[in-house]
Amino acid sequence: MKDGFVRVGCASFDVKLADVEYNAKQIMEYINKAENEKIHVLTFPELCLTGYTIEDLFHQKRVLNEVYKQIDIIKNHTKDKNMVIIIGSPLLHMNQLYNCAIVINRGEILGIVPKTYIPNYHEFYEGRHFAKAMKETTEIMINGYYYPFGTDIIFEANKQQHLKIAIEICEDLWAPMPPSTRHCLNGATLIVNLSASNELATKADYRRMLVSSHSARLVCGYAYCNAGLGESTTDVVFSNHHMIYENGTLLEESVLYEEGLIYSDVDLDKLMSERLEMSTYENAYDDYTYIGFDLEDDILELERYYDPYPFVPHDETKRAKRCKDVFDIQIHGLIQRIKAAHIQKLVIGISGGLDSTLALLVASMAFQKLGYPSTDIIAVTMPCFGTTSRTKNNALNMMKELKVTSLTVNIAEAVNQHFQDINHNPDVHDVTYENAQARERTQVLMDIANQEGGIVVGTGDLSEVALGWSTYNGDHMSMYAVNASVPKTLVRYLVDYVASLYQGQLLETILKDILDTPVSPELLPAKDNEIVQKTEDIVGPYELHDFFLYHHARFHYEPAKLFRIANIAFTDKYDAPTIKKWLTLFYRRFFTQQFKRSCIPDGPKVGSVALSPRGDLRMPSDASVTAWLKECEKL
Repeated sequence: MKDGFVRVGCASFDVKLADVEYNAKQIMEYINKAENEKIHVLTFPELCLTGYTIEDLFHQKRVLNEVYKQIDIIKNHTKDKNMVIIIGSPLLHMNQLYNCAIVINRGEILGIVPKTYIPNYHEFYEGRHFAKAMKETTEIMINGYYYPFGTDIIFEANKQQHLKIAIEICEDLWAPMPPSTRHCLNGATLIVNLSASNELATKADYRRMLVSSHSARLVCGYAYCNAGLGESTTDVVFSNHHMIYENGTLLEESVLYEEGLIYSDVDLDKLMSERLEMSTYENAYDDYTYIGFDLEDDILELERYYDPYPFVPHDETKRAKRCKDVFDIQIHGLIQRIKAAHIQKLVIGISGGLDSTLALLVASMAFQKLGYPSTDIIAVTMPCFGTTSRTKNNALNMMKELKVTSLTVNIAEAVNQHFQDINHNPDVHDVTYENAQARERTQVLMDIANQEGGIVVGTGDLSEVALGWSTYNGDHMSMYAVNASVPKTLVRYLVDYVASLYQGQLLETILKDILDTPVSPELLPAKDNEIVQKTEDIVGPYELHDFFLYHHARFHYEPAKLFRIANIAFTDKYDAPTIKKWLTLFYRRFFTQQFKRSCIPDGPKVGSVALSPRGDLRMPSDASVTAWLKECEKL
């Protein structure tokens, strides 16, 4: 499948107990429906061919003979289907009856997987009818042909490198040692579970938790297909509860008590990328049987949601919790650095923008927890050629509201003197003009920190680190960078969250205006006291770059795949040429600016994406970006 996506489906219907012919017709109808939806892997519930609740009718020859007849009919029906189908059925092997999953592809049975754990407690009484799976893979005869029969079987696509399917049946998942653990350690990426789990109050929640945690622990796709309508309600009720998970994330779920088909597109490339990074995800090399099958590649119109803001939860409650977690990490990271450095003073450059505001709020809260006087936080505003009264006044008001020591150091004269020293024309507003101001500001902060016996707290965020949007040995440098792994799209929500912790003018006016201020380094002369240098006009929208960064750094997507999902995520906001333009710039800057990341200051990791050379990203500063840019040209 293109870009590693496989469309996985779960189907259920209103079974007729012991009416095998009727149930087979329903299975074939849903196979046809799945074909229309371009589903590649389709599973049905446990024992769906007969019904799960037929009890001693499992021993009836009329039922079992019809099972074998209908298996052949279903098998022949799939000859022209670009699909792997898994159906649940009882099967005889030697002297015992087994609860099985039959795996079919293009008119052929690939193999049979029997249920490992047979529940015989509470409402379940399977031990009366079914034997437990044997430990070794053997062969089973069905209608005159022998097929692999055992639990340790992985069905792998010949053309799709990462599609490797293994089977669990209901109770297998609930057992202390689920078979899927071994399956995944032996290469399986997609676990399919044919289930007949009855419904109880709150059981659906537990079922979700179980499948979610299991798929996360095994870093796999997990399709859970449950029995439902038509099953006997003598003592229990079944609800048709189907779920499709990917590494702990729910992709699709059925409506309880409704028959039908659900499906979603599972990203196998992403799963493999996660596994490759986990040094503890080891291969088991057990004695498994690997069975190949053929699927033709489809170019799917992806029907899965991609959050345009992967760092920012949409749900307000979850977002508040995320902000609290991040803010707490920042605070306690800074507290530990203060204690380790044996200092009691902090120096922070305050521009009146979001990043420096967040850093100051972190410092203020850290001092409150330490019981240190807020006056030992020295906040410095350093106006120069591009500073506007709006940002300067917001900075000064913030300092006053938080009761920190406020210093104003106008650096214009010092920068002009520097221009004379290096013979630079101040009318030439080039990179020298801009960076001279940034480096002068950093020098001022460092020297004040020396005077006061404190440390400089850095303010740059993760998005700026990714793009190299900082002046080397200027704002690039500090003694502890509290925002270093906080993405720009989250910063404004953090500031908004922290505002709710304070009372008075800080909440009502100052922070609100800071949130509304355009992002700018203010290094070019202001025009009519208004900001003229807007960062996003130069490097592109931060919401796009944060999206690119998340999927590039977290899952190592190829440019074509990243472009594809960005178009889905931002379909109503940016057109394809715009996304291509900024994606190309993202790659160029991400690679060429690595030299700045190779020597960034310490700072706390707050989320799953960070770029510290001591932690998450070890990359040569002279790595070539050519391969990525060539792919971008083809988009």
